[in-house]
Amino acid sequence: MGHLSAEYVSVAFAGLKALSSVTLRIQSGHISGLIGPNGAGKTTLVNVLTGFQIPTEGTVILNGQPLGRLKPHEVRRRGIARTFQSGRLFRDLPVIDNLEVTGVGLGMSRRTAVAEAEAMLDWIGISALSSRIAGTLPYTDERRVAIGRALMGRPAYILLDEPAAGMSAAEATELSNLVRRIARDLGCGVLIIEHNVGLVLGLCDHIVVLDSGAVIEEGVPADIRKSEKVRHAYMGTAAETSLPAEEVML
Repeated sequence: MGHLSAEYVSVAFAGLKALSSVTLRIQSGHISGLIGPNGAGKTTLVNVLTGFQIPTEGTVILNGQPLGRLKPHEVRRRGIARTFQSGRLFRDLPVIDNLEVTGVGLGMSRRTAVAEAEAMLDWIGISALSSRIAGTLPYTDERRVAIGRALMGRPAYILLDEPAAGMSAAEATELSNLVRRIARDLGCGVLIIEHNVGLVLGLCDHIVVLDSGAVIEEGVPADIRKSEKVRHAYMGTAAETSLPAEEVML
C-alpha cells in the first residue's frame, strides 16, 4: 500500500518554530485527519507536503522516495493534490473551465481534459454547475468545485484544507459522504484538515492532533475522544470546564 508522509518535519520563520519534528502518514484508500487549535501549524504542514513550503528540517516521502525540493506544480504531477481554505477558483471562468485548465496543466489534451472534467462533475453530483461562472457560486458549491478540480488527473493523495468551513450540518454530512467515496471508489489517500472536530471524529480512520507546532496526540477517533491532552488544547483542563468529554469534543 502506498503512502505519503512527513518525517520529522520542522519549519522555522525568523527563528520561531511553526512546526517541531512533526511526523504524519497518509495511506492510500484511507482517510486521515489533522486537527488542532488556531495557529497549531496545520496549514504549514499541508504547505510542506505539497511543495509550497520548504521544511527547515525533515523530509517528505512519497511511496518510499524523498520528494526533495520539488515545486508545487511538480508535486501535483507526482499525484499529490490539495484544496485551499479560500477555494482559489478562477472566478471569471465557468466551472467546467476551472477543471479543464487543471487537466491541460497536467498534460492532457483539451479534448481529454474536457471529457474528464465533465465526468468528474457528474461523479461529484454537480453537473448542473458546469456553465456557471465560478465567482457567482455560493460558498459551499465553491468547495465542491475545488475538490473536483483537485481530483483531475486522479491524484493518489488529496489534502483538503478546511473543506467544511461555513457549511451547515446537512452540507457537512454531504461532504463527509463525498470524502468517503473519494477514498473508497478512487482509492485516494485523503488528509482532511478541519476545525469541525465532530466531522473529523466521525469520518477519519486515523487522526493527528497538532498544538503549537508539535504533535500532542494521534490515534483512532476513540483515542482522540478520550484524550486529556486534546481536551486541554481546545478547552482547557478538565478541572477548568464542567463539560463532559463528549460535549467538549463535539
